Amino acid sequence: MSLFRTKSLSKLLEQAADTGHGLKRTLGAPGLVALGVGAIIGAGLFVRTAAAAGEAAGPGVTASFLVAAIGCAFAGLCYAEFAAMIPIAGSAYTYSYVTMGEFVAWTIGWALVLEYALGAATVAISWSEYLNYLMGGRIPYEWCHSPFEVSAAGAHGILNLPALFILLMLTLLLIKGTQESAMVNGIIVALKVAIVIAFIAIGWQFVSPANHTPYLIPAGTPGHEGLFRHGWGGVLGGAGIVFFAFIGFDAVSTAAQEAKNPSRDMPIGILGSLAVCTVLYILFGYVLTGVAPWQEFLTAGKEASVSYAIQHHMAGYGWLATLVTVAILLGFSSVILVMLLGQSRVFFSMANDGLLPKLFSDLHPKFRTPYKCNMVLFLMVGAFAAFIPESMAGDLTSIGTLFAFVLVCIGVWMMRRSRPHQPRPFRAPLVPLVPILGIVICSGMIISLDRRTQMTALGWMLAGFVIYFGYSRSHSKLSGAPELQEVAE
Repeated sequence: MSLFRTKSLSKLLEQAADTGHGLKRTLGAPGLVALGVGAIIGAGLFVRTAAAAGEAAGPGVTASFLVAAIGCAFAGLCYAEFAAMIPIAGSAYTYSYVTMGEFVAWTIGWALVLEYALGAATVAISWSEYLNYLMGGRIPYEWCHSPFEVSAAGAHGILNLPALFILLMLTLLLIKGTQESAMVNGIIVALKVAIVIAFIAIGWQFVSPANHTPYLIPAGTPGHEGLFRHGWGGVLGGAGIVFFAFIGFDAVSTAAQEAKNPSRDMPIGILGSLAVCTVLYILFGYVLTGVAPWQEFLTAGKEASVSYAIQHHMAGYGWLATLVTVAILLGFSSVILVMLLGQSRVFFSMANDGLLPKLFSDLHPKFRTPYKCNMVLFLMVGAFAAFIPESMAGDLTSIGTLFAFVLVCIGVWMMRRSRPHQPRPFRAPLVPLVPILGIVICSGMIISLDRRTQMTALGWMLAGFVIYFGYSRSHSKLSGAPELQEVAE
């Protein structure tokens, strides 16, 4: 059995046309844009901006956002072509299965767990921390920390109840239906975007031009000796850090099977959410590094960097710091929601292909959502969030996503060569230039990440290979079913 056997595109398109038995098509273009914005604006904007400025890019973090956005735009164009052409749940996993074969598809499906499931758990832990901060620390330490954590006063954590609570609420919302989830997400998106715009508008008057000079961290700056820690190399290093802030627009493609008119709506959802957030990010980065010197973000503020900048450099606007904390909570909530949605749809597709047990693809008889998959994910993600300390870096989430982007760019190029006459409702421009640029920029951001992150991701992938050869390969529906495989022309 070939490791690179591919799925039949014609069979996939038949599956997409079956609206009576598959996922329910309820999402229009505005809902998909809101879904993307909901996943994108969260921890990345409020935490990663200051981290990238302090560690690598300085005021040049605005250029870092632009580099990351360009890399995402090239990948986004490729995602849009695939999502319009193959409107099936599963995102990069499904596209890879059609173009590069089963083993590559499994690899990318397993890598997406880093982005979606483990990312959702990590964000849920952060949600718990910010809720306690907003409540003035009223939640007892024992009930908002894992058993592996001990406070300075000697209190031992037992269970992270707030993290478990938000995961349960959002899981129940997802089981109820995608349309209801999209409606709640839309409300959250409107509120948090309003707060982001308020920070930009109010903070603009406190911007000091001196904080933007020099624009790049000079060579020889103590603590910034590495290639990706100063100058234009620092801008690329910063792009690898702030890339975490763009994670989410690809989650729109996981909902392709639930779009009302995927050929039109998917490109709008993917590229529209990316465009909206890029503009907000560049303005946000400009204001944040203009209000406070970038050096301060190395030693002060940390995860509460935006609130720190407001309290110490924007006199009279302490209330805005509270609103920013509310925006962070809202941002975390919508990120978790979309990450759980994306992961369940990837597992749904993998189970339909036989690479995971059937329960992951069972649909609720009334709501037509993968409810068993949602419940299993709650147990898996909830166990991590409730009992394990927040030890996963955002960089680990980023590397899984960047890997997916590279493979999607390769897949579009391969599909153009192997199936040049296949109908494409949306065509990425300038192929193969756009896919090649996407591959180069995203690969550059992978290389710029630290070695520990790269090795941890490698260990994760090796564990996935064990599962594939131990279970998935022999249970694949393509085994002994040549009619489901693509026939070479």
